Amino acid sequence: MKIGILASPSKRIAWESKKKHATSYSWVQDNEAHEEYDVFMDLDLDDHIHRLNTYTQNTHTLFILSAVKYSIEGALNALNLKNVTHFRAIGINALPTLLERNVMECSNPFNLSLEIIETIALALDYENVTVVNSRVGMVSPRIVCMIINEAYYTVQEQTAQKSDIDQAMKLGTNYPKGPFEWCEEMGIREVYEVLESLYQDTHDGRYKICPLLKQEYLKSHPY
Repeated sequence: MKIGILASPSKRIAWESKKKHATSYSWVQDNEAHEEYDVFMDLDLDDHIHRLNTYTQNTHTLFILSAVKYSIEGALNALNLKNVTHFRAIGINALPTLLERNVMECSNPFNLSLEIIETIALALDYENVTVVNSRVGMVSPRIVCMIINEAYYTVQEQTAQKSDIDQAMKLGTNYPKGPFEWCEEMGIREVYEVLESLYQDTHDGRYKICPLLKQEYLKSHPY
């Protein structure tokens, strides 16, 4: 099985820091090489959904696409791509700190067989597969980003300091990281954009971005 992976530098670092990762794959420099592979992973697809314009013309490759800020169906609809019955893809949670896990959290919008998904996961050296609904945010990103957002509200209200919240989270819930540690490692841009996508999709107040988080995001992205 010939596997190609396209990823930004931060996603590549995250992938290579997995405790186990596939040894038989090639890093590719752009999205034009997908025709050469049996399986093509794009760990940045939900930041570059226009790539689907070329991916959906491929009739033989199975795609594994980052699908947290967009569901695959949502991205296809945004691009008005219809009648892509030959297109095969699964979504994957490719956020830094979550990509490194040995559980492949994925969506299955085209109803591929579980056997196919597990075969691909095994080829990528994942130990387990969790298939979730094909929705913006999947499951783990929803939970983690919501916790981070709530922590920002707590600091904004001057109820506690960031370091105190991190310590309390780790001691009280046995989480591996506190919310602000998680935000730093995941990247505030990723957290902000996931929350923004979730709020636009659901209009659920739990995902409405805390003004303090937005302020810090804008400071880190002045242009």
